Amino acid sequence: MTSPLRGHRAFRRFWAGQAVSQFGDRVSELALPLIAVGALDASTAQVAGLTAALWAPNLAAVFLGAWVDGRPDQRRLLVLADLVRAAALATLPVAALFGAVTLGQLYAVAVVTGAAGVLFGNAYAPFFARLVPRSAYLAANSRLSGTRSAAQLAGPALGGALVQALTAPIAVLADAVSFLVSALLVGGVRTDRPPTDQPDRADRADGPDGAVLRRAREGLGFVLRHPYLRASLGCCTTVNFFTFLGYGLTVLFAGRELGLSAGRIGLAFGLGATGGLLGALGAPALSRRIGAGRTIVLGAVLFPAPIALLTVAGGPVWARTGVLAAAEFLSGLGVMLFDVPLNAVQAAVVPDRLRSRVFGAFATVNYGVRPLGALLGGLLGTVLGLRPALLVAALGGSLAVLWLLPSPVPRVRAPESLVPLDLPLPSGGRRDGAVRAAR
Repeated sequence: MTSPLRGHRAFRRFWAGQAVSQFGDRVSELALPLIAVGALDASTAQVAGLTAALWAPNLAAVFLGAWVDGRPDQRRLLVLADLVRAAALATLPVAALFGAVTLGQLYAVAVVTGAAGVLFGNAYAPFFARLVPRSAYLAANSRLSGTRSAAQLAGPALGGALVQALTAPIAVLADAVSFLVSALLVGGVRTDRPPTDQPDRADRADGPDGAVLRRAREGLGFVLRHPYLRASLGCCTTVNFFTFLGYGLTVLFAGRELGLSAGRIGLAFGLGATGGLLGALGAPALSRRIGAGRTIVLGAVLFPAPIALLTVAGGPVWARTGVLAAAEFLSGLGVMLFDVPLNAVQAAVVPDRLRSRVFGAFATVNYGVRPLGALLGGLLGTVLGLRPALLVAALGGSLAVLWLLPSPVPRVRAPESLVPLDLPLPSGGRRDGAVRAAR
């Protein structure tokens, strides 16, 4: 079967930029906490605050997405987001050369790079829809997700080597350079279809500030009224809340309860990451065989459920390590079976004019619960113990599938078969598509 992306040079250029950026991100994920702990002697609460600072800008995604929808060329915003992240990260090695790195600077870098990441994500949604034909949504998402999984597999080793050879602040420079490369590649991408998001009559009547607020309300209202988006938002938000509840406890449980060394934990996570790569590459084929909707449902359960395996781990050290690796493998496989076809469905059912504001509304709710889940996980781990808390994470995350079962999502065969249907915007704006049916 011929790939729908064969000969698509613009996508390959964009894909290459994302691949470089993903590997760079893995370096910073390791280096930033090491700077806080090693160079600045930060406390546990301060390191947790660094993670919160990185995710906090997502709470404003609904408004940023509304603003992006009023811009005529999202490609320029993608390039701008990459350049801002490169500049922010580059301040760390410069400050390190003068011995002037501070915790405040780390927080500032986390907020700026997090905000630029939200901008990139909001601009990405309409850009992707213009770059890739509908028939290639699954294939394109598979390749992009596969690259992300490969970076998660090999990136930590690369990051560790760079940190050891160059020190953590200097290693961050690799991520800054990766964003410059991404900006160069993305800046040269030309899409087949021109941008269509021009200011409409309502935007001109409301003025800039009023237009952003109106579009934000429209984006959130459209998601909540759309049968596919409402169900997928409920499922994604629930599964994210509970998996982040267990996310911070997994390493703690592996070290304290399973007695695994840092090296064995790293080995288990590396082996487990192959599940994500396999899932990203296999999701299109499985979707064609059993349907995209059923693949999403399978992934929604397989993603959180393996957390429960950790609670029954025992025996010799190799067996405990193997259970951790198996849990990570199955979870990584599940998240890709969930993400790849769901991203394709969402790309198919959202009208061009609403893509950024819908993505922003989705991200605000979906990503906004992650810090809350992590905080509740710490509380449950303290009050109930680590094993019961992990069981709560596995059970609660698995029940997220209940959002999907009564919705039309499980009946989707191929995302490209979804046909737009008029759906009035909650603010009385122009009518644009929901979907008729999944054929």
